[in-house]
Amino acid sequence: MRSRRDVLRALAASIAAALSASGAPGCARRSSDGRIEASFWFAYGGTNREVLLSLIEQFHASQTSYRIHAVYQGDYFESLAKLRTAISANAAPALTHVVGEVIPYLAEAGVLEPLDTFSHGDDFGLVPELSQSGAYVGGGARPLWALPFNRSTPIAYYNRDLFRELGLAPPTTWDELGAVARAATVRGKDGSAERWGFECPVDWWFWAALVGQAGGTVIADDGTPELGGEAGVRAVELWQRLVSAERVMKPPPGRDYNSWQVAHQDLLSGRAAMIWSSTAFLRYLETNAKFAVGAALLPKDVRRSVSVGGTMFVLPRGAPRPEQEAAFAFLRFMMAPAQANAWATRTGYIPVSKAGIADLEKTGYYAAHPNDRVALDQLAYATPWPWAKNLFRVQREAVQPRLEEAVLAQKSARAMLDEARKAASSP
Repeated sequence: MRSRRDVLRALAASIAAALSASGAPGCARRSSDGRIEASFWFAYGGTNREVLLSLIEQFHASQTSYRIHAVYQGDYFESLAKLRTAISANAAPALTHVVGEVIPYLAEAGVLEPLDTFSHGDDFGLVPELSQSGAYVGGGARPLWALPFNRSTPIAYYNRDLFRELGLAPPTTWDELGAVARAATVRGKDGSAERWGFECPVDWWFWAALVGQAGGTVIADDGTPELGGEAGVRAVELWQRLVSAERVMKPPPGRDYNSWQVAHQDLLSGRAAMIWSSTAFLRYLETNAKFAVGAALLPKDVRRSVSVGGTMFVLPRGAPRPEQEAAFAFLRFMMAPAQANAWATRTGYIPVSKAGIADLEKTGYYAAHPNDRVALDQLAYATPWPWAKNLFRVQREAVQPRLEEAVLAQKSARAMLDEARKAASSP
């Protein structure tokens, strides 16, 4: 099987080939009612898909010039792989969304359409930490390559009823995290856990948050993969201690989003008292829980820190100009306060519009939905990603494959990170 690096290189090469083959802008497609049609590939299902499709229909009702043809392409990484295949066939969509960590690579490879051409300097009044300007070091000084879509931070979810019964409060430090996990763990006569005090996917995103909390940096601004240094070691060792030494943290089985789903089901079924997941699943957990769901900031070590995740809208180069204009008209619609709020309040993602957030404050939304406020408040501790084209490679090739082995097999955290650093630095 090819590495993620090979996939990315093939993606860049195939887009470039498609651009060369396409030459002139070409003719735009039109729907049966005469509107210019732009294809949009998206990467999730369930409630989030339903909300997105309803907003697309609202866009169609709001004007008569454009139509967005939305196509589901699997999860984030499946969608990226399919994008590469489509571009090889000169059939890239006019619009898609990709994880934030891959945008510097795609932009530096010259395979994205700069959005400044369409925005004419309009910054849409977006929340900086969720946008290119604040999500990346120096992001505002670069051409506009991406606009925020489903943006999130990791947060702690807990069984509020159980915590009240046990006299517990959400942990605010790493030491308190261990104490709460011990207090909430229940074991059977055979020593096996009947309820885990804490559960967290062994995933890059949560590890990056731990590194920041311990005072480290995953990747330096110049692209050097520091992997946290001593802070990276401490982050891995925290998980190792909670999983093996204290046996109060369950590492959910499965890779990528499969492990996230296990954690969600364990919280909902009562097999876990507290989990870490994305704010994206707030509405899902609140809707399906038979208890009061609480949300809290992630705890700190020497400081608080989280990395903003989720995806951003991009326009792959190569689509006819009229289709790109149709795609950007939809982006302008989605950046508006009303649509940004509708997306956020119906899913759990963070509103990207400053005016939209002000409206929610004014109407008392956050007073009535305090869990929604947690991720927004946590933006005060967001650490921007470096604008480094190797960021996605460091994530998917160097760190992610080694984290689970280090935590579950108790491999030396220092040796694991040395190995990951060497892999990240290889040509």
